Amino acid sequence: MALAGCPDYFLRHSNYQENMDRTSSRRPEDLIVPGFQHPANQNLPHHHDDDVDLEQLVNDMNSSMESVYSTHADTALLLNNGHVHAPHHQHHMHPRLRHSQPMHIRAVRCLQEEQQLRPASLPAIPNPFPELCSPAGSPVLSPIQTSENHIVKVWSEDGAGKVVEIPADMTARDVCQLLVYKSHCLDDNAWTLVEHHPILGLERCLEDHELVVQVQASMSSDSKFLFRKNYAKYEFFRNPLNFFPEQMVAWCQESDGSIPQSQLLQNFLNSSSCPEIQGYLYLKEPGRKSWKKLYMFLRRSGLYYSTKGTSKEPRHLQLLSDLEDSNIFTIITGRKLHNAPTDYQFCIKPSKVRSDCKELKMLCAEDEQSRTCWMTAFRLLKYGIVLYQSYNVPQQRKSNLSPFTAPVRSVSENSLVAMDFSGRTGRVIDNPVEAQSAALEEGQTWRKRSQRMNVLGSPSPLHPSSLSTVIHRTQVWFHGRIMREEAHKMIIQQGQVDGLFLLRDSQSNPKAFVLTLCHHQKIKHFQILPCEEDGQVFFSLDDGTTKFTDLIHLVEFYQLNRGVLPCKLKHPCTAVAL
Repeated sequence: MALAGCPDYFLRHSNYQENMDRTSSRRPEDLIVPGFQHPANQNLPHHHDDDVDLEQLVNDMNSSMESVYSTHADTALLLNNGHVHAPHHQHHMHPRLRHSQPMHIRAVRCLQEEQQLRPASLPAIPNPFPELCSPAGSPVLSPIQTSENHIVKVWSEDGAGKVVEIPADMTARDVCQLLVYKSHCLDDNAWTLVEHHPILGLERCLEDHELVVQVQASMSSDSKFLFRKNYAKYEFFRNPLNFFPEQMVAWCQESDGSIPQSQLLQNFLNSSSCPEIQGYLYLKEPGRKSWKKLYMFLRRSGLYYSTKGTSKEPRHLQLLSDLEDSNIFTIITGRKLHNAPTDYQFCIKPSKVRSDCKELKMLCAEDEQSRTCWMTAFRLLKYGIVLYQSYNVPQQRKSNLSPFTAPVRSVSENSLVAMDFSGRTGRVIDNPVEAQSAALEEGQTWRKRSQRMNVLGSPSPLHPSSLSTVIHRTQVWFHGRIMREEAHKMIIQQGQVDGLFLLRDSQSNPKAFVLTLCHHQKIKHFQILPCEEDGQVFFSLDDGTTKFTDLIHLVEFYQLNRGVLPCKLKHPCTAVAL
């Protein structure tokens, strides 16, 4: 009985075997534990209180020995690369277990194998739902994979900035949608993010599918994002012939310009075709301010220049830049800084270059149309069908809307209906054309009321004509006292498409205004002069032939009618404060 309390009991194997032989001859009925009656000995008299249940003791000893030696075997497994070196006395230490005894569940091996496969930094968290884990049946929960957000700061045209927190997989289109929502401005799918490098004097519009976080990682510390409209972003899909002159497209020259407009774009979008843009460009020599005029070819494989006139032979072609690892930028510093031969400069910048001017390929075209052709073809050949898919996203969204649905409407506005209260009882206007005309008529009510009050003599503290002379300042197309050069810059930045316009104060006549309009990639200016009739001031573009009470009325008229202008007013040049 003293063996049970001996500390070196597990080391005395001979005494253990002797006790096993002695106790194996006993019957279970002879092993009595105090306070416990075996079912077979319920009628037998109780033994003394110092009797010990030897059978239970043996069972505990067997279980302990199995646990110890299984642990020892597992340790040998880990230290000997999977080769188990069992001790020489192992066959003496495992007695034959009786079927009535409970088996010991050995979980040490499983836990050690899991610790070998599991990283040391991960805690062993039991998983209550192993069927929901991957891999299936894993008893340990994997750490939660959270996507890290990034901080991006975007600047507006007026110098104000807004900080947004975005995930790593957010595209430029998604960021523009977020800024449109936060700025409460109209979403007409013309907004874009601009990658601006002030030290290099370069900028470009990000494509809608580009990841903003990746672009920001390649920018230098002084570079920034601008939030701006660009109406010409996908204009080449609507009017491709205006962007690709026949003399610059190789297959148009071979077919005498007989290729239709749809086939022109398909050759760019189809990866199996080999479109080619060719023409003269000025190339700035590295490290010098001199420019060299070369005949160049733009293909899917890159931009090449000919070392012998206009020859296309492979031995005369020299690779200037590839398309995959480069982006095309507009130079905004002007021709004087680089001593450029013309004002139509652009640049090819490798993606890995941050602020090294030596790696830049400075180019200069002879006119705006050829520069636009080179830059548009570069985008099409680099991105291909991805550009067309980005162009189709807002078009499909528009097709799902009714023609009288505004681009941005609140829930309360959508719950309103058009009503007619001209009769004794009101009625709902079901005809959408009638509803639209009623809305336009209602919008002109304030003008009629203003004219009627002027005739009767308004007690308003404002001058009778003061409202018509200041109401235009609330419009997005009015930019106040800006110079002609600033107006040119804004038109160029937002895309030189037909109908892009803005209004500004005249520098020569303090009472007049100027309409700046883009047509066929040329910027023109038209003066709006005030004229007085019967004591009331009107505004006119055609020397008083067509008069308007205010500039809003004038803009609305020329949005519907061309009049004396080369084209209708389509796209207002807008600057939104973030």
